[in-house]
Amino acid sequence: MSATSILPLYKTTFNKDLFFQKSADLLCIAGFDGFFKEINPAVSNLLGYSEEELMSSPIDTFIHPDDRDITGQHRENLKNNVPLLDYENRYVTKNGDIVWLSWTSMPRYDEKLVYAIAKNITHLKLLEKDRNGLIASLTKINYDLKQLTYTTSHDLRSPVSNLLSVFEMMDTSKITDEETLQFLDILKMAAEGLKDTLNNYVDILVQKDLLTVKVEELDIEKSLNNVRNSLRSLIQNSKTRFHIDFSKLKTIRYNGAYLESTFLNLITNSIKYSIPGENPDITIFSRQNANATQLIYSDRGLGFDMEAIDNKVFRLNQTFHNHADGKGIGLYLVHNQITSLGGSIVLESRPNEGSRFTLSFKN
Repeated sequence: MSATSILPLYKTTFNKDLFFQKSADLLCIAGFDGFFKEINPAVSNLLGYSEEELMSSPIDTFIHPDDRDITGQHRENLKNNVPLLDYENRYVTKNGDIVWLSWTSMPRYDEKLVYAIAKNITHLKLLEKDRNGLIASLTKINYDLKQLTYTTSHDLRSPVSNLLSVFEMMDTSKITDEETLQFLDILKMAAEGLKDTLNNYVDILVQKDLLTVKVEELDIEKSLNNVRNSLRSLIQNSKTRFHIDFSKLKTIRYNGAYLESTFLNLITNSIKYSIPGENPDITIFSRQNANATQLIYSDRGLGFDMEAIDNKVFRLNQTFHNHADGKGIGLYLVHNQITSLGGSIVLESRPNEGSRFTLSFKN
């Protein structure tokens, strides 16, 4: 059958009234006088009024009071033969519920009529409300966390500076015990490292207010050594073993304070959550693939039950081991820092078999 023979058949079988009656969208014809002239069943079904009730009262009767004035202004434009596209307003149903409708209205000036179709977008408005509420909540939480970090970092700098002043005033020439001198040297290095870290945190928070975080080419081994020096006593006492290989990639583009924070949190976690009776064992190596620069960090500690934690490991205040010092902040910071600069972190782990973190940095 040819297209020309189909066309007459289509014209004879198409039922405009059936289309009007069965449409799930709200279809109506309204007069310039502000009354419905014809509506399809979808209008009555949604608003809860009978066809007689809807057509016997002005349309404004059913519009939410707060939307009547602006809707009236658009109605005047329609009378001037100006179409109305994707206009959203609220209607009040017979039982008092509020529904959101999105209208497309075409005026026929010679007939003094408006032909309109509306879609029920109430569910979209509810989703938008929930999303905006979530964004507002997260924005407040982020602001509070930033202020807490800034205040803590700022307030801690003073006592750390005082501690360093004590070391400066101390006359070590009168101390002859080598072990004591070594212990004092470790304390001084730790205090200096803490001061640098606090200063970096404050600088980063100020930079974030300017929507900028400094990214530069970093020597991976140098950053790691800075952290290992600040943790020297903890590493020695725990007899932690390191296996380091940065031969395939010696530098990465990242923020210096973020990288040291990453090493600090991962190393202290590995020591804190080592298997009782075993010395912590940490492996770190770098590699470059086609899509990203990567650091692979792994240990042989307590690990995680990945099915049980259900992707919560990088959330704030999540702890999964019974340890007094666990606050659920370290991995949250590592994840937040790397993702904020376009990278990612993936965890693979099994209970009592350790953890493996793959950190991918934006090229």
